[in-house]
Amino acid sequence: MDLSSLRPANGATKNRKRVGRGPGSGNGTTAGKGNKGQQARSGYQRPVIEGGQMPIYRRLPKFGFTPPNRKSVISLNVAQIQQWVDKGLVGTEIGIIDLKHMCNASNQDYFKVLGNGEITASVTITAHFFSKSAEEKISKAGGKTAQAFRTLEEASKVNGLPLEEALLKPKAKVVKVVKKKTKA
Repeated sequence: MDLSSLRPANGATKNRKRVGRGPGSGNGTTAGKGNKGQQARSGYQRPVIEGGQMPIYRRLPKFGFTPPNRKSVISLNVAQIQQWVDKGLVGTEIGIIDLKHMCNASNQDYFKVLGNGEITASVTITAHFFSKSAEEKISKAGGKTAQAFRTLEEASKVNGLPLEEALLKPKAKVVKVVKKKTKA
């Protein structure tokens, strides 16, 4: 016995099915694919069929979920504010308009001051949000914090108030009126 005499077991190998070689082969004319149509063409793949239920590709969202009422918040650190003061880019009072120009933001953005770094200048900062550490560092340096409630775009739409006052005016709470059902 040597390598040249090795053969596979009987029935282990079969000749491949040669379709479309005439009617005598048993697989002529339509080559075993039935009649015409999509399934008789090359490249057909049976789609995933889930019965009558909504298919998975329609049940799932396409690219994540984007909440429609999302706030665009730009965060900056007290170290950045200290750099601006050192370079003379801002004064002792920093408002929303100053933050918009320094951060290259839009009128729809909110601003949050974070406490990363140190601040030594006593400045009055108006922003929408402050972290606790940022408030502590600003007050320890002799500065003050003021909370704004509206974006620049919202404040520009308030009638009868200058922009700076409109920024600091709290928004009115939206009250939903619920009709009570009466028993008949």
